[in-house]
Amino acid sequence: MRIMEAQAVARAWVAEQDGLEGAYLSGSTTWLPADAELGVGSDVDIMVVTGRERPKLGKFRRDGVLLEVSYVTWEQLATPERVLADYHLAGGLRTNTILTDPSGRLTALQAEVERHYAEPEWVRRRCAEIERRIADGLGRVDSDEQVMGWLFLTGVTTHVLLTAALRNPTVRLRYVSVRELLLERGLPEAHEELLAVLGAAHLTPERVTGHLATMTRAFDLAAAVEAPPYPFASDITPEARPIAVDGAHALVERGLHREAMFWIAATHARCATILGAPAPGYRELLADLGAASPVARARDTLAFLPRLRELKELILAG
Repeated sequence: MRIMEAQAVARAWVAEQDGLEGAYLSGSTTWLPADAELGVGSDVDIMVVTGRERPKLGKFRRDGVLLEVSYVTWEQLATPERVLADYHLAGGLRTNTILTDPSGRLTALQAEVERHYAEPEWVRRRCAEIERRIADGLGRVDSDEQVMGWLFLTGVTTHVLLTAALRNPTVRLRYVSVRELLLERGLPEAHEELLAVLGAAHLTPERVTGHLATMTRAFDLAAAVEAPPYPFASDITPEARPIAVDGAHALVERGLHREAMFWIAATHARCATILGAPAPGYRELLADLGAASPVARARDTLAFLPRLRELKELILAG
């Protein structure tokens, strides 16, 4: 299926919802040509604008397409400046992918964001915002149970560089995307540094394949559980299996086994939360990443931040 066809499914879903104040497409499909094929494990992200905070609706299937619906408030979209300083919001509104806008307010905001999105001042402010998120978040990792805190914030180091290059700060494929960027810029050693901070630089295809197998078993167990309303609950469901499992297999088959480890680890950790205990293989995965102590690994990532800023400057310099 082509991206334009998948996005048409999203548009049809939005058209059926009564009383929406605004909605637009976001996520990876908006960064790709409309006639490109929807990749294995890809979904279509819809942002619905509301007057108050609401929990994410999450992932569900519609006409063969996996949709993911999240909510953003008008307060978050209060001014173009507020959006331009937020790398997730700015990326979603950098082009016109509006699905519905009864008041016209969203359209006016989007036009301003698009006009200023690539200006160096705003690019630098977005990068600085990400760096602050990393430093503040890792500074709060004070328990060896906080695997997700260390893992996701360490993964966000890739977003600094992708944002500096005006590229998609994707979630699942972040290490793949930053690899492509750094190879293009003649900085392959920088990608090895990022993988080393994650703890995946030394892993072999065989070792990653083993971790993928144990994660898959944990996923199938957790997907069968009626989970409490975690923010990520819809990511651990039979509908989302192509993203977590099939998508990881596709990366390993392409020789991107180390880049696949971020999402394999994140999914395994989420399954442990849903199951209430780590499934077999989880502790071994953490040991391979050197993450038996997330507190210590958080310090390692913090120590890497000066080097990350150097790399950011190289990217910004073109």
